[in-house]
Amino acid sequence: MRDIRISIAVIVTLLISLGIIMIYSASGIYALQELGDKTYYLGRHILFLCIALLAALGTMAIDYRILKQAAKPLLIVAIVLLVLVLVPGIGRASFGARRWFKIGFFNFQPSEFAKLVILVYLADFLSRKQNKIRNFWEGFFPLIMVLCVLCALIVKQPDLGNSFLIAIMILIMMFVAGARILHLSCLALSGVPLLVFLVVSESYRLRRIIAFIDPWKDAQGVGFQLSQSQIALGSGGIFGVGLGQSVQKLFYLPAAHTDFILSIVGEELGLLGTLAVVILFSALIWQGARIVKRTTEPFGYFLAFGIVMLIGLQAVINIGVSIGAFPTKGLPLPFVSYGGSALIFNMIAVALLMNISRIEDL
Repeated sequence: MRDIRISIAVIVTLLISLGIIMIYSASGIYALQELGDKTYYLGRHILFLCIALLAALGTMAIDYRILKQAAKPLLIVAIVLLVLVLVPGIGRASFGARRWFKIGFFNFQPSEFAKLVILVYLADFLSRKQNKIRNFWEGFFPLIMVLCVLCALIVKQPDLGNSFLIAIMILIMMFVAGARILHLSCLALSGVPLLVFLVVSESYRLRRIIAFIDPWKDAQGVGFQLSQSQIALGSGGIFGVGLGQSVQKLFYLPAAHTDFILSIVGEELGLLGTLAVVILFSALIWQGARIVKRTTEPFGYFLAFGIVMLIGLQAVINIGVSIGAFPTKGLPLPFVSYGGSALIFNMIAVALLMNISRIEDL
């Protein structure tokens, strides 16, 4: 599978390269105005990228199967970190959310760590108990308890987007492992009232849903972000207005270099640039699926499947939010958006995927 690993490395390199260019383009003027340094976000992103590359190389150097023994301790660590980040004075609060640890210049987001850890734990659990997954108490119930604990802690931050993503990942992996449709259906149906409650209980979440339904009804208020995103994408046309020539990044589109960076890609590079991003992610998912198909070791199979699903779902949700197909979720575009924790753990995830492929070749 060496050819698959090479193609994945090339695809990720292209996405990272595009991200470096677009982060500088999208954030330069904002950083100059607010921080007095137009390269502020670019410099930090490159530093995070160096850390991510070192972490990825370290991941490639080990045998991924040692994670099987570390699955439960890693899950405990993830839960402890999610608890600690909620403690005032330990977790860092910003814009009403307490999601980060401040470590020097670096803001560490434990939910990003938890997303990868839950895949390791699921892969270990399902590889050991796949024959019991259809049994409610032995195979289904334990995973639901883990799901409830993780999602409750992440929602408390508050971060409904990542908790929703984790819930979807767990349910899909359980389905692939052979869980009963009846169990999954009952769980999904029972989760709908809870999801509705979580949305209506917080005014900003309800505003996001209203904005998603019709962002142009209040384009200067609740629908501002989505309407500006659509203006950016529409302004780009087929070929774009030119690299660095975006108007929406001039304090119109919030989170232009993070969650909505695809909108700036669409404005500056046009439909062709946007389609290039979609094609690159499609190719990455396809090549990852080839690794999953060829992996015979159960732990590696479930872990590879989970990693491909994690990256694919994040990309689909981010792209969907940018074009107005999904409500705003606050999830970055993997390898392209600015964000230290997300970049580091996405790189580790890809390294694990390539590691699985390499071990299978031995």
